[in-house]
Amino acid sequence: MKQVTPYNSDTSKKEQVEEMFDNIAERYDFLNRVLSLKIDVLWRNKVVKWMNQDPPKLVLDVATGTADLAIAVEKGTKAEVIGLDLSQQMLNVGIIKIKKLNLDGRISMEKGDAENLRFEDNYFDAVTVSFGVRNFGNLEKGLSELRRVVKDNKSIFILEFSKVEGFLGSFYMFYFKNILPKIGSLISKDNRAYTYLPDSVNTFPYGEKMKSILLETGFKKVEYKKLSLGIATIYKATK
Repeated sequence: MKQVTPYNSDTSKKEQVEEMFDNIAERYDFLNRVLSLKIDVLWRNKVVKWMNQDPPKLVLDVATGTADLAIAVEKGTKAEVIGLDLSQQMLNVGIIKIKKLNLDGRISMEKGDAENLRFEDNYFDAVTVSFGVRNFGNLEKGLSELRRVVKDNKSIFILEFSKVEGFLGSFYMFYFKNILPKIGSLISKDNRAYTYLPDSVNTFPYGEKMKSILLETGFKKVEYKKLSLGIATIYKATK
């Protein structure tokens, strides 16, 4: 799998991802809602609904960003949530949102690396990642860490962009590669961040290929659901 980085610099992908999200943190939520027409909110709710088939008590939300999924998980399951992210600026935005909702006793936020989690084995009832696995420096290592910290017979839930197939695919890719980056650049003031998004999605495995990678990582069962004609996909991988 070809590795795409935000800035094509000499620093590691992990360092570039941290820099990118620090740069766009203040405008990230606004851009998400504008560019997705708020469909991303519905996608997160579908993750929570699937998770509620086996309601968790303690959840780790990796690449939590500004805590959108962490908040949705707490509201939908009443679980305690730990949100973890590389970018302190994204965490700072999330912390403010959590305090405004009076959820700071239920959701804690911390800086950390998905590929080197501080938690012991079999610690969480569920692990979630929304739009974050594409940014792992080493995908297999990151997935192995998620598997390590979730309890036996419990699941991780990954929400990630995939590809629209069929005749609508070419129209969506035109928007994704030509229009979205221009809007993102204009609002975020970061010329590369929203070019990196379609570039990284274009090279990232999805569907059956992603399922195979999760099985090879050691998960015993993997299911997935396509959302919005395949713009995004939820993967449920059970340990």
